[in-house]
Amino acid sequence: MNTKYDLSAIEQKLVYVKPVNVADLPQSVQDQAGDAEELYAVHNSDGEQLALVADRNLAFMLARQHDMRPVTVH
Repeated sequence: MNTKYDLSAIEQKLVYVKPVNVADLPQSVQDQAGDAEELYAVHNSDGEQLALVADRNLAFMLARQHDMRPVTVH
């Protein structure tokens, strides 16, 4: 079988969730992070950061609420 599929729709909905050390963020973000040592960034397939949230569960919930498919990046 040789059927072509347009996978662009799937790729657009896929987002990547990765932990970020607060110490590696700009000072203005560090000031807002409180006592947190780690935050979670949500990125699209182009690497653009879409969100920065307090924990992994929140990152996944946020992505799903916006009809996106989150996956973890190591």
